[in-house]
Amino acid sequence: MLEFMTSADAVLTVRFVDSITAVPAPQWNALAGAGYPFLRHEWLAALETSGCTTRATGWQPKHLLIETADKVLKAALPLFIKTNSMGEYVFDWSWADAYQRHGMDYYPKLVSAIPFTPCAGPRLCVAPDCDFSAIVTLAHQAVLSLSDTLQASSWHVLFPLENLRDELVAHAMILRTGCQYQWFNQNYGNFEDFLGTFASRKRKNLRKERSAVYDAGITMHALEGVEVSLADWELFYQFYASTYYVRGRRPYLNVEFFRQISRSMPEHLMLVLARRGADAIAGALFFKGSDTLYGRYWGAEKDVPFLHFETCYYQGIDYCIRHGFTRMDSGAQGEHKIQRGFAPVPTWSAHWIRHPDFSRAIASFVKEEQAHIGDYMLQAADALPFRKDLQL
Repeated sequence: MLEFMTSADAVLTVRFVDSITAVPAPQWNALAGAGYPFLRHEWLAALETSGCTTRATGWQPKHLLIETADKVLKAALPLFIKTNSMGEYVFDWSWADAYQRHGMDYYPKLVSAIPFTPCAGPRLCVAPDCDFSAIVTLAHQAVLSLSDTLQASSWHVLFPLENLRDELVAHAMILRTGCQYQWFNQNYGNFEDFLGTFASRKRKNLRKERSAVYDAGITMHALEGVEVSLADWELFYQFYASTYYVRGRRPYLNVEFFRQISRSMPEHLMLVLARRGADAIAGALFFKGSDTLYGRYWGAEKDVPFLHFETCYYQGIDYCIRHGFTRMDSGAQGEHKIQRGFAPVPTWSAHWIRHPDFSRAIASFVKEEQAHIGDYMLQAADALPFRKDLQL
């Protein structure tokens, strides 16, 4: 337990907990808010109690809490001791390999992220009556102190928002830039309004994709979280798991995780099921924030042309338009999203590397990488399907 004196002469205590269940849900959620579902206490608790984030999976919880002397929670940071780089989506495998080649240990490392969730959002949650910059300084000092105790090689903050990004850079952490693809709602009245922004040929291509799915006798059904039955969840999990098994891998998440979030946070869930007759053959799970729809998991029993695009993208876009969401965050990777109207957007991560020589080498690497990503994003934006006479 560490104590710090703030500029207001109030003593704040910093401590680390080995389980999110050590924090009362109302206190954590009061800081996290409801706008970003993946930082909710319910989400982190489901990951942990279902066995998805444990020492055995390489995601050992070590969350940071900043409290007043009378135990009022003023700030919180999700933090994990990592013994692998699985499920992070900011790839540092080459860094780990370089450590190994030099006879050094890259693991354990510390990671502040939402496990298995490459969606930008709040990381350090701070009470409104606290000075954000001062709290970042306390958190930074505390995590580096913990890294000394653990002899961790590094600390990585993945997919933070701009305010935390800038503060961490001010603390000399290395900034790494990435690229994702997101859809933005330009006050469309319906899906056809959205298609009206496309160049003619690309508009026809997208309509053909949608028609191919429906011509195959498939119907789409969007279910709110409270409408999803236990049988639906069991079936969806089979779809989700199959996307890993086909590649010879084990799923990051288990069926118990989905059962738990279906009970604890149904208001944040929307499940699309694709049916052929009475049988569901594919599904995609979305999460609802305050203004953003997050497309996260999908799977299919049958390989139907364009079914993935319809289930994961077009149904999500249609839902956003009907319910007034301003954007859809479709997660990591997928250049095929560009021609379907998903624009390239930057993402960030911040990195502290203990070893000075590796720190300098990684800083040089990400600086060169950033230039390539900047060029790529310009090319990707130019490849968007929109009419050139529109300013979107």
